[in-house]
Amino acid sequence: MDNKAKILVIVEGEKTDIKLMSHLLNVFSISDNHTIISYNTNIYTLYNQMFSDGDPWSKDLLQLLKEHERDTEKKKVFDEKYSDILLIFDLDPQDNLYSAEKIKEMTDFFTESSDMGKLYINYPMVESFYHMKSIPDNDYNTYTASMTELRAKEYKKRVNTENRNHDYSKFAVNKNECSVVISQNINKARLITNDHSNNTYPNLTSILEAQIQNLSQSDSVFVLCTCAFYIVDYNPKFIL
Repeated sequence: MDNKAKILVIVEGEKTDIKLMSHLLNVFSISDNHTIISYNTNIYTLYNQMFSDGDPWSKDLLQLLKEHERDTEKKKVFDEKYSDILLIFDLDPQDNLYSAEKIKEMTDFFTESSDMGKLYINYPMVESFYHMKSIPDNDYNTYTASMTELRAKEYKKRVNTENRNHDYSKFAVNKNECSVVISQNINKARLITNDHSNNTYPNLTSILEAQIQNLSQSDSVFVLCTCAFYIVDYNPKFIL
């Protein structure tokens, strides 16, 4: 991206999401032109606000977010002009409002960061970035999250148990380790989509379709963190 870019990163939650994106941006020394703000609710709420009437093009995303924001200071963030907008949300298929059709609609709409924004979905949630017992983890391609554990709210506990350090702040602490984690997620995305192209990583819609198919067939999703793909969108040379 252009060094003069001014980029807004909209994440779902206030804690893990912000910490992860802040860490990645800092590790790759690109944090200066990024602003990270949490939406504090899930992707299905955003769908209802922007897509429920079938005309998302008529909506101003930043103004919608401003209306949703209660913090007066945070509201000012949405009055700024940005060259790019990123949206980082969890699939959370266990949510009562989950709908494959809704998610497809949003993925098809949010495809360009310099236009309406680009949507990155984490499967099943942002904690997938930390779901590795080592770096690299030779078993990572086999990891899935079942609907049973998601409904029981057991997945985050599982990640804490299986994480290399049992402490997210000690996981992927430098550029090399982050690069390995990102590369493993890209390789896993290629595997689940059967992607043999020369693209930097598989199309995000193709990844979603593969995940929806797996949900239908096995009642589970492949553990996958796509928000980290933004690093190669910013500069493919970061991941060799």
